[in-house]
Amino acid sequence: MASFEINFTKAALSAAKAAEKGKRDYYYDGKEKGLVLAVTAAGSKTFYLYKRIDGRPERLLLGKFPDLTVENARKLAASAKGEIAMGENPQKAKRAIRDEMTFQALFTEYLEKHSKVHKRSWAYDEREVNKFLRHWFKRRISSIEKPEVERLHAKVGKDSGLYQANRLLERIRSIFNKAADWGWQGVNPATGIKKFREQSRDRFLQPDELPRFFAALANEPNEAARDFFMISLLAGARKSNTLAMRWEEINFHAATWRIALTKNSDPQIAHLSPQAMTILQERKLHSLSPWVFPGNGAKGHLADPKKAWARILNEAGIADLRIHDLRRTLGSWQAATGANSYIIGKTLGHRSQQSTAVYARLNLDPVRHSVNKATDAMFGYVGAPADEPDTEERP
Repeated sequence: MASFEINFTKAALSAAKAAEKGKRDYYYDGKEKGLVLAVTAAGSKTFYLYKRIDGRPERLLLGKFPDLTVENARKLAASAKGEIAMGENPQKAKRAIRDEMTFQALFTEYLEKHSKVHKRSWAYDEREVNKFLRHWFKRRISSIEKPEVERLHAKVGKDSGLYQANRLLERIRSIFNKAADWGWQGVNPATGIKKFREQSRDRFLQPDELPRFFAALANEPNEAARDFFMISLLAGARKSNTLAMRWEEINFHAATWRIALTKNSDPQIAHLSPQAMTILQERKLHSLSPWVFPGNGAKGHLADPKKAWARILNEAGIADLRIHDLRRTLGSWQAATGANSYIIGKTLGHRSQQSTAVYARLNLDPVRHSVNKATDAMFGYVGAPADEPDTEERP
């Protein structure tokens, strides 16, 4: 933790850097005594008034910078100090409300004020909290303590997997962090709990699996699911984007697909190989829907085709392959046919600080060449003898 005394201005506070990981920095205003700006490791900046009330130091939340300007923060601080001088304690009432808030009430506030506003994945927050934390709903948030969060983390890790447990821990920590931002004075019960060590998944279709996969795919009776899996492999897009593919997004002349909204919120232009275009042109001839893969669900397009995927893997004798691994397969075959990481990153719509500048200088031609080269390499296995899956017990 570091502390600084400066004259608060918009420029000075905008220039304040994020704190070190796990810490907060505090900036004290040289003009309005007690006015403080707390800066987190994530770069969040919050105004507080620090004042001794009834013999004990109190921290009164004023608001977020830059939503709350320096001038208004000073006015709020001065007003609060006036109330305190008159014998009132504005923090006492707020603390009583927050301490008595149930976890359900806090989560509802978190969902409406933060998750739905700032996260495209808010529905996952709602689903996972209702699934794993419903037993906390009627409890006061101040009663939830670190040891039981540790036990829950361990149980979910054992029953549902390390990744699920770590994501739940992150949600709990985020919910209680917001409670603190909104004036709660308690201790975040998820603080200091270490996540399980995760291993990056590197599964993709191997050369010996491709003939069996293509043969099983050709035999799949669900035509929409079959074509969906093939486009997922050939375009390398995320499952949610491919399921929601619309005809208006396809440029048949340029052989491209414009994905307007991706996971990182940036639009992406995906190159479509000749094999992908053949599938799309055939589907377009018989389509009356705005969706490339129409379905009977509420959204109008194909839902997650898990049953068809299971049939294909069973027939092909392939284990431990997920639909998302088709996306990784394209990138892996690009690498195998000589593409560098920047080309692969642009193909798959990855974004990072190190490569953003390079992506900006790339045009679609090298990406097109790389995708076509990788696709041709994979399709070299179409019609190749499909080896029987090895079922013999090995020593």
